[in-house]
Amino acid sequence: MSLEINFWVMLLIKIGLILGVMMPGALVIIFGELKISAHMQSRIGPYFAGGRWGWAQPLADGLKFMQKEDLVPAAADATVYKLAPYVVLMGTLATFVIIPFGPDLVARDLDLGIFYLLAVSSLSTLGVLMAGWSSGNKYSLIGGLRAAAQLIAYELPLVLAVVGVAIQAETLSLSGIVDAQSGWQWFGASPEWLNIIPPFLILQIIGFSVFVVASLAELSRIPFDMPIAESELTMGYLTEYSGLRFTMFFLGEYAGMVSLAAVASTLFLGGYWLPGLSEGALNVVGPVVLLSKVMLLAFIFIWLRWTFPRLREDQLQTIAWKWLIPASLLNIVLTGFFKVVL
Repeated sequence: MSLEINFWVMLLIKIGLILGVMMPGALVIIFGELKISAHMQSRIGPYFAGGRWGWAQPLADGLKFMQKEDLVPAAADATVYKLAPYVVLMGTLATFVIIPFGPDLVARDLDLGIFYLLAVSSLSTLGVLMAGWSSGNKYSLIGGLRAAAQLIAYELPLVLAVVGVAIQAETLSLSGIVDAQSGWQWFGASPEWLNIIPPFLILQIIGFSVFVVASLAELSRIPFDMPIAESELTMGYLTEYSGLRFTMFFLGEYAGMVSLAAVASTLFLGGYWLPGLSEGALNVVGPVVLLSKVMLLAFIFIWLRWTFPRLREDQLQTIAWKWLIPASLLNIVLTGFFKVVL
C-alpha cells in the first residue's frame, strides 16, 4: 500500500515540476514575442502592465480571457468540443516526461524515448481535428482538415530528421543521445574550447534545419498558419472557442514551442551538457543550460514568424514533399554511410 502511495505522490510531484517548467516558459515566450515583434516593426510593444517593460502583459491577457464567457455552440458536439483543448495540452505535457534536465533530472528515461516522443507529439493533431469537427462550423471544419493535412505532411520530415540523430548516437534514449554528444572530442580536444561546439549541430546540420522548419509547421505558426488563416477562415478551428478554452489553445501553442525547442536542444545542441563540468555540477547547472538553449531556439521561431509571409496551401505541401522529405532521406543516407565508413 505504501509503495502505491509513493508512486502517486512521486507522479504528482513530477507533473507539478513539468508544469512548473512548461507554463512559466510559455509565458516568458509570449512576452518575448510581444517585445521582439514590436522591435522588428519599430513599435514599443507592452509598456504599462507590470511597470516599465510591460512584463505582466501575458498575465493580464490570461486574466482577461478567464473573465470571458465560455460558450458552446448549439450545433457543437459538446463533449468532444470541451475535451479538445485538454488533448492538445496533454500531448505537450507528455513530451516533457522524457526530456533530461541533468544526468539525474529526468522524469522517466525510456530506452525507446524517441518512439514515445513521436507518438505523444501526434496527440496535438488529434486535438485540433476534434476542435474543428466538433464545433459545428464550416470554417472550423476546413481549418481542422487543413491542420490534419499539414501536420501529417510535416510529421514525416520531423520523424526522418530524428532518425539521423538516432543513427549517429546509436541509441533511442534522449539521455543516451546527450551522453553521445558529451563524449565527443573535436580534433583530439585541441584546443579545449572547441568541445563547446555541439557535435550534432555540425554533423546533423541537414537534420537540424529540417527539424526547425517542420517544428514551425507543427506549431501552425506563420508562414505555416494555413489552419487558422484569419483572412480566409475567421480563426480556423478556433473560431467558436472563447474564454478559458481559447486560452488553453493559445497557451498550447507557446507550450509547444517550449517542448519542441527542448527536444531540438536535446537532440542537436547537447541538451543540458556543458564541457568541463562534473555530473554533480550538471545536475545544478544543467537545467539553466538547457533552458538557455530553449530560449535561443524560441527566439529563432519568433524571428522566422515575423519575417516571412504566409504560404499558399500548394507551396506549403511542396516544401514538405519535394524538399524536406528528400533532404531528410539524404541526411539518413549520408549519416549511415559515414557511420559505416568512419
